Amino acid sequence: MTGRPGFALFETAIGACGIAWSDRGVAGVQLPAGPEDATRACLRRRFPDAREAAPPAEVQRAVAGIVALLRGEPSDLESVALDMDPVPAFERRVYEVARTIPPGSTLSYGEVAARMGEPGAARDVGQALGRNPFAIIVPCHRVLAAGGKLGGFSARGGVTTKFRLLSIEGARPSDAPTLFVMEPSTAPSRSRRTARPRAPGAPR
Repeated sequence: MTGRPGFALFETAIGACGIAWSDRGVAGVQLPAGPEDATRACLRRRFPDAREAAPPAEVQRAVAGIVALLRGEPSDLESVALDMDPVPAFERRVYEVARTIPPGSTLSYGEVAARMGEPGAARDVGQALGRNPFAIIVPCHRVLAAGGKLGGFSARGGVTTKFRLLSIEGARPSDAPTLFVMEPSTAPSRSRRTARPRAPGAPR
């Protein structure tokens, strides 16, 4: 990837998400922050040097993978190139382990720490995942608290959003809400169409 950093919005089963990129790979993913304009504003705050643009082919493939995953379809995002330059070394290691967790499976914060060779670092792992800039591609929602409990989640909606993502993938934590009802607008679609990012200024 070459050229100026950019970002784009795209529709998913849980609402309008966003993705940003640099010449080194995907720089960040933004989960829905409310109305579409709120998601766009979040991206502009996070990536002030990026302009809204059509994504390059490598980023479009990442978008298609995220859209498919959020429809409940098989999708391998582990090969998506990420721009890790701004990410501290410990957090990189956390994210590398998290990316090995397949859809429908979970690990605890302690198990991630153990796989890193850092037993006792569960709290640090949780803090690193709370700062995860690559939501869905680095599936921090698949990392739970001890005993299979949901733990925290920093995206809008908190643990409700985390549970929604796990439900789409077929995982169920031990403290899952028993009366949870997925909103119609966020339920996985059966459509197989590949969603494309919206061009800047295009009609909705």
